[in-house]
Amino acid sequence: MPRIAVITDTDASLPLPLAEKFSIRQVPITIQFGKESFRAVYDIDDAETFSRIDSAGKLPTTSAPSPGQFAQEFKKAFDSGAESILCFTVSSEVSATFASAVTAANDFPGRAISVVDTRSLSMGQGFQALYAAEAINRGASKDEALTLARSVREQTHFFAALSTLKYLAMSGRVGPLAAGFANMLNVKPVLTIQNGKLEMLERIRTQSKAWGRLIELAGEKAKGHPIERMAIAHVAAAESARDFETQLRKQIDCPADILHCELTPGLSVHSGAGLVGVGFVLKS
Repeated sequence: MPRIAVITDTDASLPLPLAEKFSIRQVPITIQFGKESFRAVYDIDDAETFSRIDSAGKLPTTSAPSPGQFAQEFKKAFDSGAESILCFTVSSEVSATFASAVTAANDFPGRAISVVDTRSLSMGQGFQALYAAEAINRGASKDEALTLARSVREQTHFFAALSTLKYLAMSGRVGPLAAGFANMLNVKPVLTIQNGKLEMLERIRTQSKAWGRLIELAGEKAKGHPIERMAIAHVAAAESARDFETQLRKQIDCPADILHCELTPGLSVHSGAGLVGVGFVLKS
């Protein structure tokens, strides 16, 4: 255990092997299907989540980790030898996760716990935790790692395209009639992170044009600024993510290695299966 522990939640979209490599603990979002509860990432992935949704014809509910869950992870970190903790949570604009972590931190008076509202989600959140953990492994102090994470937040961009409005209609966020017409017209909303939320940026006809627009938007942000790190997030659409990467590399100077990750169920139940998105960090 590093002397400074890094903790986040599963909305960070960090694949477990990558998180484990850098000793990043992830507190799970809870996915509730009726009386059955599942820990996002650990018990259920995007594919199984949407298999259940399609079978039941309804969405599960999701809930933020409780203060007790965070307190348990904080205690584990201290018991394993950590002297301090950096905790990066999904944006407080979309979840009570940040509030839960702050409440838990108050149960450890005198201990060095910094809870960070990343104001982001998916790899926008994940990159902050990952860069901090890498810096700590290189010997950075807690303040240095925190400063780096804040810099990464300013240099990170995320764009995604929905495949269907079916699941938004199921959630009530889009009326069934409107969703039906949109699907008939093959409309693919393009999303980005704004003010700590995943917001609709544009409506594009057809998947190919939506993907093309994602690439255009990424290219515009990266113009004159080399991309340091990149990830492609998807919801039960691994093959589509690979196809998207092929198109992306043809038009943008990408890093040699691009991380592929699931959006993860805590987020994906609000977007729907088939989503493909790209997140990247520009060199400062």
